[in-house]
Amino acid sequence: MFDFVRKHTKVLMFLMFLLLIPAFVLVGVDGYKSMADQGATVATVGKAKITQEEWDFAHKNEVDRLRTSVPNLDPKLLDSPQARYATLERLVRDKVMAEAVQASHLTMSNARLARELQQNPTIAGLRKPDGTMDMERYRQLAASQGLTPEGFEARVRRDLSLMQVESAISSTAFSPKALADIALNAFFERREIQVTRFGPADFVAKVNPSEADIEAYFQANTAQFQSTETANIEYVLLDIEALKKSVVVSDADLKSYFDQNASRFSAQEERRASHILINAPKDMPAAERSKAQERAAALLAQVRKAPETFAEVAKKNSQDAGSAVRGGDLDYFGRGAMVKPFEEAAFSLKKGDISDLVESDFGFHIIKLADVKSAKQPSFDEVKASLEPELRAQLAQRKFAEAAESFTNGVYEQSDSLAPVADRLKLVVKTANGVQRAVQPGATGPLANSRFLEAIFSADSLENKRNTEALELGANQLVSARVLSYSPARALSLAEVKPLVRDRLIASRALEQAKKEGAEKLASVQKDPSSVSFAAAVTMSRDASQGLQGAIVDAALRASPAKLPAFVGVDLGTQGYAIVRVNKVLQRTAVEEAKSKQEQAQYAQWVAAAESAAYYEGLKQRFKVQMKVPAP
Repeated sequence: MFDFVRKHTKVLMFLMFLLLIPAFVLVGVDGYKSMADQGATVATVGKAKITQEEWDFAHKNEVDRLRTSVPNLDPKLLDSPQARYATLERLVRDKVMAEAVQASHLTMSNARLARELQQNPTIAGLRKPDGTMDMERYRQLAASQGLTPEGFEARVRRDLSLMQVESAISSTAFSPKALADIALNAFFERREIQVTRFGPADFVAKVNPSEADIEAYFQANTAQFQSTETANIEYVLLDIEALKKSVVVSDADLKSYFDQNASRFSAQEERRASHILINAPKDMPAAERSKAQERAAALLAQVRKAPETFAEVAKKNSQDAGSAVRGGDLDYFGRGAMVKPFEEAAFSLKKGDISDLVESDFGFHIIKLADVKSAKQPSFDEVKASLEPELRAQLAQRKFAEAAESFTNGVYEQSDSLAPVADRLKLVVKTANGVQRAVQPGATGPLANSRFLEAIFSADSLENKRNTEALELGANQLVSARVLSYSPARALSLAEVKPLVRDRLIASRALEQAKKEGAEKLASVQKDPSSVSFAAAVTMSRDASQGLQGAIVDAALRASPAKLPAFVGVDLGTQGYAIVRVNKVLQRTAVEEAKSKQEQAQYAQWVAAAESAAYYEGLKQRFKVQMKVPAP
């Protein structure tokens, strides 16, 4: 066979060309590429498809986002079928709403986009003191989300368009009073009830099991009596706090750091000024603005003739209500605190000087400089104590990347002990006994992290007593552990747990007797209401349950008011049994009627949510949404 191929290579190559060239002509290279890249379709919205690759990528991004915001979140919850399907539903919703935007020809004007960006508090924080946008920081903000400034604006524009689709329904929903009453009365209706309870504790003294009973209960419930698997471990934690202890900061380092950051430690120059303001906004008609300027000029001439009267003139004439009552005093302020024209004038005056008229967006100012606090440069000795922890933290942060690599390699290469890596990085080897697979109440640090516990109880860790891999628990935090000893779960003998078996048997039988007594008393009280005594009456509703269990509240509100008093039995699970006596159904009081507007608003929100959900379901049908994978 191989000899034949070698002898007829040219012939075979010619045949291959004859087969491949027509295929490329008919399908094209792009066709082959798209066939390879398409992947399985998991959902369709009209003609648009959502592929398996898109779904996987979107879910990975969602998992990364959640793990960053909640480091201790159990990864099994994120990788569950329910979580993955929720991501797919979000992708479908985005596609449906995008189709609705396109079908309705909804667009967002540049002016609306600019207004939205101006109102965004994050973007507002990027403005310079003079009010202009710091474009470099704006680019960094967009880059932190994996976007260019243009891409960021396109996303905001898209979100605003989507809001138009949803607000068209949610913002126009209304709730007629009759329908609101039907819906809300079920929630706010009040009933006067009395309750009598039959708890297991009341019957414990009446239960006295025999040895045979205890033996039989143990044999029937052996799964309840097993020891929990535990491990005694040692672990090493690498974080910034641990590295701070190993960082040496000398006086020379501190002095160098001080010199490099001298401007940071200097106190800013501050000035104290008073002003008289005559309002003249930029949009004021020219004639009125001219009159305001003339009035301000007259006041300027007045205070220049008698500077000592500045405070009195400000009280009577300044239109800045906040400072006028204090004679125009603005207290001390530094650069960047005032609008630019005001700041430039104030910082050009000498103490006691009165400025010329200063025009700003607010109007015309007359400024008098009262005092100057000069910038002060503290000495090295004055700030040395505060510099040391700051510099130590910075050095530890820089050291972390190098230490993290050494830590990761060390726990892997010398997997039979944590001592070498701890000695090399000057870390403390800690121990913990009785560690269980699940996070226990009150656990702190690594022991409160489910990923860490999962690594400890892995087969390699338990069987070979090797170090776990270096696990990242959070930002700048790595940990590795090693199992010292392991106690597997095992069935306990009756002799080991006999007191516990007896207590559980008594509790079980006491609960049975409590429920039996309650059911018998219910039958009795329905024939003779005086045969059972009840606790004092209370008035309750769903929004004011008076501390009653949910089962009691539900039973009381489900009881028919056609014939009162009504008696209802309630199984309280492990808490026993209760009989509820419903005496009255109370109508709204005047105080409750005063809340009706608030209740109507609450119902309107429910209506809006329901109508939005119904509208979305209609869009799904309109755009022919098909889920190709079943819901979990």
